[in-house]
Amino acid sequence: MIEAIIGIIAGLAGLGIGYFFTKKTQADAQSKAEGEGRIKAEALLKEAELKAENIKKDRIMEAKDKIMELQKRTEAELRERTQKLDASENRVRQKETTLNQRLEGSKKEQTQVEQVKKTLTEQLELLNRKQEEVERIKKNQLQQLEQIASLTIEEARNQMTELVKEEAKTMAGAHVKNIMEEARLTANREAKKIVIQTIQRTATEHAIENAVSVFNLENDDIKGRIIGREGRNIRAIEAATGVEIIVDDTPDAIILSCFDPVRREIARISLQRLVADGRIHPARIEEVVAKTTKQMNDEIMEIGERTAIDLGIHGLHPELIKMVGRMKYRSSYGQNLLQHSREVANLCATMAAELGLNTKLAKRAGLLHDIGKVPEDASEMPHALLGMELALKYKENPEVCNAIGAHHDEVEMTSMLSPIVQACDAISGARPGARREVAESYIQRLKDLEALAASYPGVSKTYAIQAGRELRVIVESDKVSDEQSDMLAYQISDKIQNEMQYPGQVKVTVIREKRAVAYAK
Repeated sequence: MIEAIIGIIAGLAGLGIGYFFTKKTQADAQSKAEGEGRIKAEALLKEAELKAENIKKDRIMEAKDKIMELQKRTEAELRERTQKLDASENRVRQKETTLNQRLEGSKKEQTQVEQVKKTLTEQLELLNRKQEEVERIKKNQLQQLEQIASLTIEEARNQMTELVKEEAKTMAGAHVKNIMEEARLTANREAKKIVIQTIQRTATEHAIENAVSVFNLENDDIKGRIIGREGRNIRAIEAATGVEIIVDDTPDAIILSCFDPVRREIARISLQRLVADGRIHPARIEEVVAKTTKQMNDEIMEIGERTAIDLGIHGLHPELIKMVGRMKYRSSYGQNLLQHSREVANLCATMAAELGLNTKLAKRAGLLHDIGKVPEDASEMPHALLGMELALKYKENPEVCNAIGAHHDEVEMTSMLSPIVQACDAISGARPGARREVAESYIQRLKDLEALAASYPGVSKTYAIQAGRELRVIVESDKVSDEQSDMLAYQISDKIQNEMQYPGQVKVTVIREKRAVAYAK
């Protein structure tokens, strides 16, 4: 509208300008007519009128065009606003319809909820009445049962509780046994297969080592020469070798005693050479012992190199090779350490091959796992940690170092080789005949096994057989049922596992049998 008004004002302004121009032209024409004549004045007047008319037409056309354009724009804006208003009205109508529908639905739902609430209230009242009736019936029945059984409610409840406990224990024992059997069959089947195959493929000698050596003599006269005047020869031998020489009434033999098998072997070979040579005096003793020690060191290196070659292990540091050789003269619980390490190396290689691991690294770790037991310098550190430090010092593979340190759980296992070495070490050390035990501790362990099983009620006899690897428990058939015997076997095995120390595993067999005896007379 503002633009239309502006256009009209512009048109009127044009007309005013034309009129003014006309008046001016007329005045000019009149002034000129007075000087030049009427003809020129009329011509100028006509020209001025014509120009004014043209200007007027142009301004009117421009005003009309602007008015038409403004009208079109206004109509478009009105149409757009009308469409928006129609859309808004439609949305409002739809929302109003939806709200009305929801309001009607909520009224219906409220009615239904009230009906359901009323129904539930009636049912609850009915249940309360029935519960009260059941309580009255239950009370009457309990009174009748008390009169019949001559028991109070507490006494009957205690008896029922005990019965339920016994039944639950029996069922739980059977259930636990089934679960354990199933777990063993499913989870450990492959592991058992690998271990059994590994054990079957390896066979070594039984333990025969001890802490003394016997040096045989041709006759007892040589004992005097070994002792020497006032015992100087025997003192020189003991000082040079660090071995205690025991000369007693044993015919044609003397005993060499030392915890270090290397020193004991040096003393045995030195004595053999001295006796064969016949010259036994302190200076000769020192000379022979020095030569024997040098030869022994060379032999130890040769044993270590031959062991590494036999096992296919290459690149060992000379000091590690020397430690491997010293294992030949070291025993653990009567088991020769070199034989044990070779056995563990072969077991590790076999098990690693079954599991798809590096057999060379496994064999290397198995051979070196006990090098902490044969250092020349004494140490208070556990042999597994000491062996790991030695392996790290001589730049062994990190997996091998971890397997050495972790085979007795002193450090955390970070490699797959570590549990393999631990398992193979246990296999080699725990197999029958691998190690010797002191007779007293062995007998005491068997007695403890039998006493542990005999402490359970219903057990009549216990027998520890197969060097304590099996425990047979005979129970009284009238006191222990078949289900309870399963539970008893589980309880005994669990108690042995938690309270006793033993090599390998102990098989617990519970035997329950009923014998009917009659005599024909």
